[in-house]
Amino acid sequence: MFQKFILILKSIGRKWFLVFILIILLIFLINPEFAIWMTIITLILYLVSFIPNLFFSNRFTRYIKKFNSIDDTTLAKKFNKPLRTIQEKLFDLSQNQEKKSWVVSYLNKHYYVYNEEIVRKFKELYNNGLGEKEILESIHSQGIKTRAEVKSIIDTLIKYNKLEDREISVKSYREEQRFKD
Repeated sequence: MFQKFILILKSIGRKWFLVFILIILLIFLINPEFAIWMTIITLILYLVSFIPNLFFSNRFTRYIKKFNSIDDTTLAKKFNKPLRTIQEKLFDLSQNQEKKSWVVSYLNKHYYVYNEEIVRKFKELYNNGLGEKEILESIHSQGIKTRAEVKSIIDTLIKYNKLEDREISVKSYREEQRFKD
């Protein structure tokens, strides 16, 4: 019952709050004590309406940390939420990922999340001079499927200054490998 009430209030939008304030002001002219109690109860209900969103956010971030690589459609199925809601949440995470250990990248109208282990291994391979093709071959078993994903990870890491300069260039690494054989 309580959740249905919150859902109804959210569906009306933020305008219900303004209408309710007008009603409280009218009641305040008649009975000030009752208006104060109504104001307190309204503020408490308004603050409580944010609690489910906080629980979802915490559960969501814990869940994405479990997987090496996961996309938004899989997350939408897991949480039984619309894809748009999941994409909005991932968009927020992608905007605030400067200090995070994971990477959220956007590719072909979908979001992909890569955990700390993949990012660490990816940086190591990148710094050792491997190109996109070699990185893909090395990490393919951990959930990265295409070279476009590799490129989007590189772009995201560069955008947020999480990727240092290479120790060995791709050209020198390939020459070294060619002459090694």
